[in-house]
Amino acid sequence: MKVSRRAHVPPFAVMEIIAAANARRAAGQSVLNLCAGEPSTGASDVVRDLAAKLLAEGDLGYTESLGAPVLRRAIAGHYKRWYGLDIDPARVAVTTGSSGAFLLAFLAAFDAGDRVALARPGYPAYKNILTALGCEVVELDCGPESRYQPTVAQLEALDEVPDGLMIASPANPTGTMITPTELSALATWCATNGVRLISDEIYHGITYDSAERGVTALPQARSGAVTPLSAKGFSAAAFLESGVVVVNSFSKYWAMTGWRLGWLVLPADLVAPVDALAGNVALCPPALAQHAGVAAFSPAGYAAAEENVVRYTACRELLLSRLPELGWGRVAPADGAFYLYADISASGLDSITWCARLLDEAGVALTPGTDFDVVDGASWVRLSFASSVEVVGEAIDRIVAWQRTL
Repeated sequence: MKVSRRAHVPPFAVMEIIAAANARRAAGQSVLNLCAGEPSTGASDVVRDLAAKLLAEGDLGYTESLGAPVLRRAIAGHYKRWYGLDIDPARVAVTTGSSGAFLLAFLAAFDAGDRVALARPGYPAYKNILTALGCEVVELDCGPESRYQPTVAQLEALDEVPDGLMIASPANPTGTMITPTELSALATWCATNGVRLISDEIYHGITYDSAERGVTALPQARSGAVTPLSAKGFSAAAFLESGVVVVNSFSKYWAMTGWRLGWLVLPADLVAPVDALAGNVALCPPALAQHAGVAAFSPAGYAAAEENVVRYTACRELLLSRLPELGWGRVAPADGAFYLYADISASGLDSITWCARLLDEAGVALTPGTDFDVVDGASWVRLSFASSVEVVGEAIDRIVAWQRTL
């Protein structure tokens, strides 16, 4: 029996590393797992409490294909609160994680054979899902000169105008961000040239030194008050009427990874297509996660998420202060998210070997850059600091000591 050519995409190596780390931990060995982009805290108490109540009392049957109206309204309110944008809840599609959002957006926006540009290094699922759907991926070689983000100049240098552009800010694995001015330029170029722009914003809310980028930072919530208007940056949803698609998720800022809950903000022409596709692909996202997810937008939900950001900030500062000890060469600017993307080529090892040996010999799990960059990724690794300062500090100690043995 044949296997579809669509299935011939590379696996996500981070999942293999997680499995190896879990096996070592199950065998009683000490493992510090800094490979997964997963907050260590999990969902906030307010979300968990509502979920428990719903399990005991709630109706957890199917919702509408595009999501429960109460959650779609809450998401629209979030855009008003953070960005000052009036989003019609009818433009919001709740999805099974951001992964489900990517699949629905790509299916609705692109045909087989369409060309979609994206940055390299970048999140591998963009490329792999597009490839599985028969699209041609056009990789833009993005380095430090553009802070690892695509530019209008790169798009104009292409031999042919692409059908789509995929961007992410903050980005995985680099953590770099696109400024409001740069985002406006990209959105304008795409609208002028008939290019569908899809913006991955799943790390919104997790940013650092934002004043340097002309963005007002959200102060830590102490009294439960919710800070309004442009608190966490600039969303591409501002260009919704130009055909832009926005992807977001509860997984990162709200630490709800296993709840599999994300969303799309859609231009008018994609609402009906996504609705039809969603009903056929998954019927609806998980009902329990949807109804419990409403609590994430409460004052207590935001406050708990901000406590996590404070923790990531401390972990990031610790990492940056100890970079000289680590001796890594190039390091991408960690503007946002919770990653440090670093060049380990001075070790003389490729990143796959480096990560395998680090796990085996020091009990620290990191992700090789080959997941994110098939050209230069053998020289890079990604470290996730979505953990505690104590765990990150011990991991650094182990890495420094282990590197002395190479």
